[in-house]
Formats: sequence, C-alpha cells, structure tokens
Amino acid sequence: MTQDLFRQDAYLRECSAQITAVTADGAIVLDRTVFYPQGGGQAGDSGLLLRADGSSITIADTRKGKDAQGHATADIVHIPAPGQQDRMAQWTPGTAVTARIAWERRHRMMRLHTTTHLLCHLVPHLVNGCSITPDYARLDFAITDPLDKQALNTGIAALVAAAHPLTVASISDAELDANPALVKSMSVQPPRGTGRIRTIRIGGQSASAALIDLQPCGGTHVANTAEIGAIVVTKIEKKSATTRRVVLGFAQ
Repeated sequence: MTQDLFRQDAYLRECSAQITAVTADGAIVLDRTVFYPQGGGQAGDSGLLLRADGSSITIADTRKGKDAQGHATADIVHIPAPGQQDRMAQWTPGTAVTARIAWERRHRMMRLHTTTHLLCHLVPHLVNGCSITPDYARLDFAITDPLDKQALNTGIAALVAAAHPLTVASISDAELDANPALVKSMSVQPPRGTGRIRTIRIGGQSASAALIDLQPCGGTHVANTAEIGAIVVTKIEKKSATTRRVVLGFAQ
C-alpha cells in the first residue's frame, strides 16, 4: 500500500520514492508519494516523476487504485499525460524516482478546500455534493432557505482575517459513532477500517479559542485561515427545491 505522505504534511512538494508497479494501461505505483489522489470531492494532483539521469514523466492525474481502470488495489496510481509511451520502457519496478507535485495548483486547492470548511461553519446544514478544483470549489447544501451572497463573503473575510489555526488529528471509529454530527457530508462518508479517522479542526485549539469547524476529512489544507487570501462566493444557485449550491472562486 502506497505511503501517503500528504496526509501528514500537505506542504511537502516532493519526495524520494521507488516504483513498485506499472499497470497494464501505463499508470505508475510508488512505495510513497506526495501526490494526492482524487477523492472526497478534491481533484487529484499533477506534477512530475524524475529519475536520477534527469529524465522525467509528466503526471496528469492521480487516482486511488480502486478508481483507476483495471487496477483494483489500495495503492495510489500516478497517471502519465498522453504522448509519453515511448519513454515508459525505462520506468520499471525498482526504479528510484523523485515525485514532485505541481505546487501552485495544489496550493490553490488547499486554499479552496479550507474555505469550504469555513462555509460549513457559516451554513450549518448538511452537504450533499462537493467539488474542489484548482480554479473553483462548490458545495451543495441541503437547505430550502435562500442564502445571502454578501453575508457569506463578509463571513469568509472575517474568518480569514482572524487567522484561525488548523489542526490535523484523528478520532477512533467509536468516537465518531458517538458523535455522528461531526460528519457534514451526506454523499461522502469518512473511510473506516484502520481504527482511526483523520479530522480537520479549525480554531478551538484552546479553551478560550472559538471552534470554527471540526469534521472528518482526508483532503489537503492550509495551516491557517489567513493563508486562504482573497477567495469569495462567486455564485449561489438553486439546484432543486431542497438544494442550494455555493460556488467559490479567487477574487479578481
């Protein structure tokens, strides 16, 4: 199983690794990686794999093995960009590589993903859909009342300016079962099976500090809300009688 270094440190931009497998369709599996695989609404990372001789393969996407065509494993699969088949013969199991993500793209998603958690604080309703890309993010809230775009933007700006720290931790399956309200998503349930479930806490690191948000999440995030910068609600849509979609983007 691929060691997922990004779970412990979202700021790692590269790591040394070894190829453990190449799938039938040319995707590359490593023993460890900084590449985040698509999941939880967040897009997979892109970047480069580099060999010691200076040769490289461009990675266009990253998926969990179970989501990659013909590769039903728990590994993380790095999918090369098209047109590189002539170089793949050199990329064999046992080869040492450096895995390097496209950092600016990843950091944009970290900022947007953290902002979606701020939205969960400002709109305290269940989420029934989520998408986080390098250019925008959206949350679909199970709510019938209209939402005020200006009020949400004012709330986001205040939470960003307050510079709330973010903490990555974990809880047990039993602790989650005892606190089901921690799960904000109706469509994506936190992964179980290891005995521990990763959590993201914004604020509330001390008795005197206000808790802004706490929920299970496997995605990548910034360390402090101040790092989010100028992200705003660009659109609010009524998707159905019981769903309001909030779209986030970078301020112009």
